[in-house]
Amino acid sequence: MLPLIEKCDVKLQGATKGRVSVLDIAGLPNIVLRVPGRKTGNVRSTPLLCVPQDGGWLIAGSYFGNPKLPVWVLNLRACETAEVVHRGKTLTVSWREITGTEREQAWQTLLDTWPNFAIYEQRTERLIPVFFLAPGPSKA
Repeated sequence: MLPLIEKCDVKLQGATKGRVSVLDIAGLPNIVLRVPGRKTGNVRSTPLLCVPQDGGWLIAGSYFGNPKLPVWVLNLRACETAEVVHRGKTLTVSWREITGTEREQAWQTLLDTWPNFAIYEQRTERLIPVFFLAPGPSKA
């Protein structure tokens, strides 16, 4: 079912120039993360649930609890900046991976927005990575 939803989301976002997604219809905050592939350099777009925070966004590499990391996580870790499409606007963002106590707090914030993250966490043995994306220049 998920591949069908993803295909519908791509078509919906294309038709609305990125202003509406399936997650919007569900009432959930979201972005499209655009990151160059670490091997090809081709930009990959991934719709993600997010939590707006401090002028940026929290995102989680949950991959619905799959044991493997989502490819976008590997690609993000390999680049300095990325792009976010939010409500039809494309922004360059810097990013950082959140760890330790700060990650625990961010994870709880993500759970408050989307409780199913807890299900994904139970499905996998890996620690689900959490990132903060901020509009602006690359990290130093």
